[in-house]
Formats: sequence, C-alpha cells, structure tokens
Amino acid sequence: MIRYALKCSDGHVFESWFQSAEAYERLARSGRISCAVCGGGSVEKAIMAPRVSTATAVRDIERPLSEPANEREKALAELRRRVEENADYVGLSFAAEARAIHEGSAPSRAIYGEARPDDARQLIEDGVEIAPLPFRIHRNAN
Repeated sequence: MIRYALKCSDGHVFESWFQSAEAYERLARSGRISCAVCGGGSVEKAIMAPRVSTATAVRDIERPLSEPANEREKALAELRRRVEENADYVGLSFAAEARAIHEGSAPSRAIYGEARPDDARQLIEDGVEIAPLPFRIHRNAN
C-alpha cells in the first residue's frame, strides 16, 4: 500500500491510499481518480514530505479518516447531520415529491433527495424553492 497527497485543479488537497504506484498510475490514466472535496476529475500528485521518525521524535496521533480534517469539513458534517435529522430522505423521487409539496397535494415538510439536472431546472423555473446540498447523499450498499 502507498499513500499519496493529491491535489485537484481547484486547489483542494487530500490524501488517498493505493495498492501500489502502478495502481495509482493506471487509475490516473483511465480518469478514475476524483477529488475527495469537490468530485472534480482533474487530480494530480501533490508534493509530500516523507514520514521520518527518530527515537526521540514524539509521534503525532493521526486522526481517523472518518473524522473531519478541518473546520470546513466539520461544518459540512454538522450541516449533513442537521439535514438528515430534520428532513425526510425521498431518494430519486425528490422532484415529484417537491412538486407535490409545492402544489399542496403532499404534506408540507423538509425533504432531501436526488434529482436529475433537467428536473431540478424545471422545478426552479416553476417556482419551487430548492437548493443543492454541498455534500453527497449516503446510500445504502446492500
């Protein structure tokens, strides 16, 4: 296993593990590496200092990957928690459910889900108040 510091064309820096240097190169050539922050596909290796430890060095405790890395990630995690706690997930039927709430044929409530770009555009043009979420929806992989 090898860990690389990566950087996208928007300047987001993040780390990722790969099976080997060759595995990274294969994935990069095929365009299958995307930014962990914005999802952009233009990613390259960033400068990374090697980890060198000495007998007298005090090793920092690394944070688990499941914890936010910075204040921005903490804010996004808090926003996600609040959305998931206070809104109903309606999945791929978001556009139909948002329209039904807007028209009064479904009970008024906070919802979140997924919509195709053309469906979202049509909702906006029809005066339905929606907004994109700045995070990806957790999906069950059963």
